[in-house]
Amino acid sequence: MVEVDKRDFRRRFPNLAEELESGKGTYEVTNVNGEIVTEKGGRDPFSGYTPTAIDYLRRCDNESQAEETINYLAKKGEISKEYADQLRKVLKDHGLRGFGPKREDDYYLRKAGYS
Repeated sequence: MVEVDKRDFRRRFPNLAEELESGKGTYEVTNVNGEIVTEKGGRDPFSGYTPTAIDYLRRCDNESQAEETINYLAKKGEISKEYADQLRKVLKDHGLRGFGPKREDDYYLRKAGYS
């Protein structure tokens, strides 16, 4: 494999560098069922997946962030007031990890087999 400096690559191939950095011309590969296929040939387990409030809360570092997340989701109408109250009760009674273990950076990429 040949290593190339990004600046040198941009200087030598400006249009290609722009296309690669912008993501233009990229396509998702799907199988016959229309499911997105990963680089390793498997099905992407998160194709079409919409994170839940719990998914967001499991990424929080502290209870203050969790409370802000709940407030934001309720304000935007992503969750109902009743569900927000239930989440606050879990947070108060069981703490932040009452929603499950923390999801670290690249959690979804690792689960999908990308890293």
